[in-house]
Amino acid sequence: MGVLPVAPGARHQSLDVLRGVAVMGILMVNIPAFFMYWGAYQFPPAHMDAAGANADAWLITFTFFEMKFITIFSALFGAGILLMVKDGGPDDLALHRRRMFWLLAFGVIHGAVFWFGDILTMYAIFGLIAVMLRRLSATWLTVWGLAAIALAGLIMVGQFYAIGLVPDASAPQEWGMNPDAATLERFTTAYQSGFLDSRLYNSIGYLIGVLTGLLMFGGRVLGVMLLGMALYKTGFFTLGWSALRYAIAAIPGLLALPVLWTVGAGWIAAGYPMETMWVHSGVNYALSLLVALSWASLVMLVCKAPWLAIVRYPFACAGRMAFTNYLTQTLSMVFLSVGGIGLGWWGTLERSELTMIVVTVWIVQLVVSTVWMQLFRYGPFEWLWRTLSYKSAPPILRRDRPAPVAA
Repeated sequence: MGVLPVAPGARHQSLDVLRGVAVMGILMVNIPAFFMYWGAYQFPPAHMDAAGANADAWLITFTFFEMKFITIFSALFGAGILLMVKDGGPDDLALHRRRMFWLLAFGVIHGAVFWFGDILTMYAIFGLIAVMLRRLSATWLTVWGLAAIALAGLIMVGQFYAIGLVPDASAPQEWGMNPDAATLERFTTAYQSGFLDSRLYNSIGYLIGVLTGLLMFGGRVLGVMLLGMALYKTGFFTLGWSALRYAIAAIPGLLALPVLWTVGAGWIAAGYPMETMWVHSGVNYALSLLVALSWASLVMLVCKAPWLAIVRYPFACAGRMAFTNYLTQTLSMVFLSVGGIGLGWWGTLERSELTMIVVTVWIVQLVVSTVWMQLFRYGPFEWLWRTLSYKSAPPILRRDRPAPVAA
């Protein structure tokens, strides 16, 4: 995620910048799940207001963010596997297995204790599978990656389509996605009253999320990791493409944005009918791959421009400590949303208000990351993960000026 076993001077800034952009974008999609009933993540009317500015907030997130930045993050994880295993010798593979073991441990703690939407568990599991395919050519990695993504997509869209087959599917209490007033009251009381009171709901959500995620979303995670490995082998992430080639790669995803906006706006105009949820979800599932490629290509273009160095540097710092930023996003959101240990804002903020929190966190993390990387070699969680994986603690203090990064 954020820890690559390379000397600071050997890092590719383009990887760090893109990782920083991705970890920022992910929060925009995740934040409703910290402050609202989980069903509102896919079905906005499940909790809080879903009209006006809040509908606009959902539409912007759906069009520009949902599934796009997690796709970039997963692809970078796949690229990181190739960087980690190097020539694939026994020592390198043993180190990779230790890294995935400790990542799994972080994921279980993160998901079961703090936030049920954890992705680290999935990354650790599928990281052990993806490494076995590292020797495939870029072409075959792409073929197998797209096949895994397509299979997972059929399962996901099929589930949403099945919802529409249930009588009165617009309000199916049995699906749990559209809760009644009593259920919302129980959740609200638990999350606003204290940390321990809400952990049962969180832990159950994490367990269900892992089981359903492996079935519904696992193929997508693995497939995108393989695509990331393929892109790395072609030089995409390390500025090996020409500016023209990056620009061309960005075009299909940019053309897909009006399509996504149209289908999302159509769902809102129809009153969020649950029986047609599979339509916009399926369209986004497919087109998000193109949009993610567009965002990544545009970032690569920025990284190829020397005169934009000052713009991309804070994102590079955020990317170097992306693991820390991902986890501190959770800790910050838990503090804001859960009572007892925090402010207890769960169930009190609308989507439009949550976007302001996201922008605030972006600014804070970019500033803190930039300052931190002037003083330290690693983010705190990167350092801990590296220490556990390597079985030795590397020096964390920076005793010299930040080393230059490879363009």
